[in-house]
Amino acid sequence: MFGFNLTEYDKKVYKEELESFLPKNIIDSHAHVYRLEDCYPKKPSEKVYWPHRVAVDNSIEDINKTYKDLFPNNKVIPVIFGMPSCKLDSVNAYVSKVAKEYNYPALYCTHADMTAEFLEEQVIKGGFQGLKPYCNNQSVINKDHAAIYDFLPKAHLEVANKYGWKVVLHISKPDRLKNEDNVKTLMEIEEKYPNVRLIVAHIGRAYAPEDLGNAFDTLKHTKNMMFDFCANTLSYATAKCIEAVGTKRVMFGTDLPIAKMRMYRISEDGYYINVVPRGLYGDLNGAEHMRETDEKNVTNFTYEIVRGFIDCAKTLSFTKSEIEDVMCNNAKNLYGVKF
Repeated sequence: MFGFNLTEYDKKVYKEELESFLPKNIIDSHAHVYRLEDCYPKKPSEKVYWPHRVAVDNSIEDINKTYKDLFPNNKVIPVIFGMPSCKLDSVNAYVSKVAKEYNYPALYCTHADMTAEFLEEQVIKGGFQGLKPYCNNQSVINKDHAAIYDFLPKAHLEVANKYGWKVVLHISKPDRLKNEDNVKTLMEIEEKYPNVRLIVAHIGRAYAPEDLGNAFDTLKHTKNMMFDFCANTLSYATAKCIEAVGTKRVMFGTDLPIAKMRMYRISEDGYYINVVPRGLYGDLNGAEHMRETDEKNVTNFTYEIVRGFIDCAKTLSFTKSEIEDVMCNNAKNLYGVKF
């Protein structure tokens, strides 16, 4: 799908629920850009995880068209990086090229085996503002059990601290943000690498209320750490995050192209489920986070993320300026974006 083909229901949601809430300028602080040629060929026996059912690629032209389709009366600027599962040399080179062409801020997708000297050279030469590590991109341990330092080594943090780089971190482990080791490591990064601008993606993957645990009892003591709520529709999680750290350290993000998915999200017994139109994403056997519905009016993931933030804003009685901070200004100031 190139861009996004809106249904009449999508248009209704934007016009009646989103348009009056959204500021004219928006920054998508978490967006993946990559071409099909940057991807590894899929193996026939390979399990298809739910995000891969949505888009096989997301060129810069595609994502720009998507913003125009989804937000026809807003100007959207993304913070871009490749898909971490891609060929890193290829996708980082592509992101560097298009970021310079469009003047978009960009982050460099890393592998834990890269040396600090290599990162220093590549980030500076490529015009990147920081790093995008991922739990799969390490050679030590299965991603489900990887510690943060396994895929974001201290040597990488040291060079990031030297330059004041941004680091967008998708935390690991099945228990997500409530994992005590994850919280401990986040606090260590805050204390030992004070110049690193750490952004915890997806509010630490807290997609169900139970994923939060007591993490914010500790994380509320941070001063620099930021959070994005990309791919997170749970208004409860966003509210708890903002109650802990305030509106100046939380940012809107989509996780495009994944956020093109037609879906809404529910949680059952601490388990998140994406409810999708029947038949739209093929055979869902083995897709543990997917459930089909025969409902006619199902909008898209991006709008559901915004809906979640609208609920949060109402719950916490945000001012217009606080909404603008989260949807635009915090990322604008962090990345030096100019509209």
